[in-house]
Amino acid sequence: MQLIDGIPVFGPSVDEGALHQIKQCAIEADHVALMADHHKGYNMPIGGVAAYSDHVSPAGVGFDIACGNKAVKLNVEWLDVGKALPLIADDIFSKLSFGVGRNNNEVVDHELFDDPAWTDIPFLSMPGLKDMARNQLGTIGSGNHYVDVFYDSKSHNLWVGCHFGSRGLGHKIATYFIEQTGAKANGNMDDPPRLIQANTSLGEDYVKAMELAGKYAYAGRDWVCQRVAQILGADIIDEVHNHHNYAWRENHGGKDMWVVRKGATPARPGQRGFVGGSMGHYSVILEGIESEEGQHTLYSTVHGAGRVMSRTEAAGKKRWVKDESGKRRQIQISQGKVDMQQVYENLTTMGVILRGGGADEAPQVYKQLSDVLECHEKSIKVTNVLFPVIVCMAGSNEYDPYKD
Repeated sequence: MQLIDGIPVFGPSVDEGALHQIKQCAIEADHVALMADHHKGYNMPIGGVAAYSDHVSPAGVGFDIACGNKAVKLNVEWLDVGKALPLIADDIFSKLSFGVGRNNNEVVDHELFDDPAWTDIPFLSMPGLKDMARNQLGTIGSGNHYVDVFYDSKSHNLWVGCHFGSRGLGHKIATYFIEQTGAKANGNMDDPPRLIQANTSLGEDYVKAMELAGKYAYAGRDWVCQRVAQILGADIIDEVHNHHNYAWRENHGGKDMWVVRKGATPARPGQRGFVGGSMGHYSVILEGIESEEGQHTLYSTVHGAGRVMSRTEAAGKKRWVKDESGKRRQIQISQGKVDMQQVYENLTTMGVILRGGGADEAPQVYKQLSDVLECHEKSIKVTNVLFPVIVCMAGSNEYDPYKD
């Protein structure tokens, strides 16, 4: 850890764009910190933590409210299903719904649709919003969202992990409340985040809407993990589940604050978290431990490895156009740095079965997870190392105007 203008900053290197954004957040925040996987985001950097006594930050939480990770341990071992893994990968990829704006292939209902917030908050009562949310529950989305199958390096049990958030519901909630602050939802990403006084009617509505989006994201990840366990014919015997784009009311140093984590995993002493690596590298289950550095981060840690290459740099510049029938297709304008054929060959050699994915999510566009975890070694301990055997993501030809 280093202190830059009084801000705790972690990482093997410092992204100047992310540092500028967290400095902007620090103007009104009581405390800020930057995790080791940090990079630029919208108004607040990915990997950023900002705490406010009396305010909430819709732009800080971000457009994918309650984006997070869930991992479940299964009662089967890798060797029990090794030969069937290609067919299992096909089943996961065909039966689950990857992509933007997709409806779930299966009907999914949940008690959260009876939550009074749907009628108590005027915005949530807008026509079609609840139906859209119901149809999208359990869909995975695009960008860096995934469903993976891992094996545990110690027990050899299989684990299922997934990464996604509150889908279109969260995006619409975020857009509405960001605009209510007077900011434009598609404005300058380097502007400081506009805040809402938490104890106003607008602030209370945002918190209730955010909490509903949190329940929705949890329900979606629960369903996905259970569905993959069903495909594998296995039972879930352990689970680790956490948001990393959210605001929590917490007490630190005897003071109650709204702690906004954007791409940062809560890691209080004894609290477990699932942190994913890239499609070709391991992921981990970790646990927070008491430390001075943990206090500096308000007990937060990384949420992933962290990008080192933009999507355009990796995959080249592309443009979406519509043909005469109105169907979208991609035109490659310039080449990127990633040779995807080589990526497929490398993953095959490593024993990783990839379904979907693209150059913008290749392993080389991310930092090494080991490097960013090492930067937080005084405040966390790794309890399980999980190696990927199946990786499922939306394909590179998936139109997604909201990729992070």
